Amino acid sequence: MEANKDNFHLYNSNLQPFANSLRKNMTKAEACLWKYALKARQMKGYPFRRQRPVLNYIADFMCMELKLIIEVDGITHHDEKVILKDEQRQRNLEAAGFTVLRFSDHEVLKGMTGVIAFLEEWIEKYEASRTTP
Repeated sequence: MEANKDNFHLYNSNLQPFANSLRKNMTKAEACLWKYALKARQMKGYPFRRQRPVLNYIADFMCMELKLIIEVDGITHHDEKVILKDEQRQRNLEAAGFTVLRFSDHEVLKGMTGVIAFLEEWIEKYEASRTTP
């Protein structure tokens, strides 16, 4: 099933209590990315949501307008089982029409300028692809 406005971008209300808890307990990297890049339409005017339930997952950050999901991966994402789950999750989200971009905690905390530049460039390419025939 493709995510769109009619199906609320595959919003999963059953995960809302867990999403609320995650929103209140963000990691340091998630909090920094939110504060310095995504909050209040800082990223080229696009609105992002934190800890958004989608399908059977909770996306760290989602922009519905761009169909973009941003994941911030901590040290637990180096475990082989977690890597396999992340790969399956990404395939399912992409099959629903989302683009999934991943950054490590280290990239966010030590290279925020680069993360912001990468996101701005991705958005510019996305916008250009939507305006060219």
